[in-house]
Amino acid sequence: MRKHLIIATRGSQLALWQAGHVKSLLEAQDEQLRVSLNIIKTKGDIIQDVPLSKVGGKGLFVKEIEEALLEGRADLAVHSIKDVPMQLPAGLILGCVPPRENPTDCFLSMQYASVDALPQAAHVGTSSLRRQAQLLAWRPDLRISSLRGNVDTRLRKLAEGEYDAIILASAGLRRLGLSAPHMQALPQQDFIPAVGQGAIGIECREDDYDVLVRLASLEDRATRICVEAERAFLAGLEGGCQVPIAGHARLLDEETIALEGLVAEVDGSRILRSVRQGHAADAALLGRSLADELLEQGGRAILEKLYHA
Repeated sequence: MRKHLIIATRGSQLALWQAGHVKSLLEAQDEQLRVSLNIIKTKGDIIQDVPLSKVGGKGLFVKEIEEALLEGRADLAVHSIKDVPMQLPAGLILGCVPPRENPTDCFLSMQYASVDALPQAAHVGTSSLRRQAQLLAWRPDLRISSLRGNVDTRLRKLAEGEYDAIILASAGLRRLGLSAPHMQALPQQDFIPAVGQGAIGIECREDDYDVLVRLASLEDRATRICVEAERAFLAGLEGGCQVPIAGHARLLDEETIALEGLVAEVDGSRILRSVRQGHAADAALLGRSLADELLEQGGRAILEKLYHA
C-alpha cells in the first residue's frame, strides 16, 4: 500500500480542520503513512461578494477539488457533505462517511439571548435561503441580509455590529471551538437543518483500492444511511444547497429511519414539511418518496418560481 497520500481541501479554517482531522485518523492507523494537504480554491471561495443563491450552479465548493482527484493531484478529498452535489463525476465515489457532528443550526448574538428576544425588525445575517425562509416563518418582521465568508469572518462581522444576530451551523462552531456571548441551538423540530449538515464526506477515485481499504475503518453506518436518505430527497427535488430546502434523517433503531423534509417560499410565507419512516435499507427510496410528496403538495410550483427568477 502507498505510504504517502494527498488530501485535497478548501483553505477555509473549517475545511482545514476537517482535512486535518481525517489526516490524523489515517496516520493513526499506520505509523509509516504520511498524509499531506493540497489546498485548492474553488469558485465558491473566490466569489465572496455575491449571495450563494445568485452565483448559480451546483458544486460551487467541490468542482476544482474533484478535478484534482481525477487528474491525480490528490488521492482523496474531504468535503462538508452539504456542499457535495448528488451526482458525482464518473470515476469518483463517496468512499467514506465518518460519524456526524451536531447537525443543528445555531443562533448567535452579541446582545440578544434568542430569536424570540430579538427586537422588532432586527438585522440577521445568513447566506442560506433555507435559514432565511425558516427565520421569516418564525419572525416575519426580521430584516435578513446575505452573510458570506468563513466562520471566523462571519463572527467578526457580528462582533463589529453589522448584524444583531447571525445563524451558523453548530458543527462548524464546535469543531473550531468558536462562540459568541449569546448562543441558541435551534431545535430540529422547529428549524430543519440542511441536507448533510454536520456530516463529512471523503471522496476518492472508485478504483483506488489503497485508499478505499484505509477509509473502511472510518465509515459510520448510521451517518451513511441518514445522509443517503437526505441526499436522495434533495436529488428528487432537483435542488442544491442554495435553495430553501431542508432535510434531516435519523435512525430510530438499527433498521428504522425517519426523514423529515421541507420546501419553503423564500419569504417564509409558505412552509411545506412532512415526515416519512421506513427501513434503513430503503433510505434512498424513502428520500425520493418524500420529495415526490412535497412536490405534489406545492413544492414544484415554489421551486419552479425560484429557478425561473
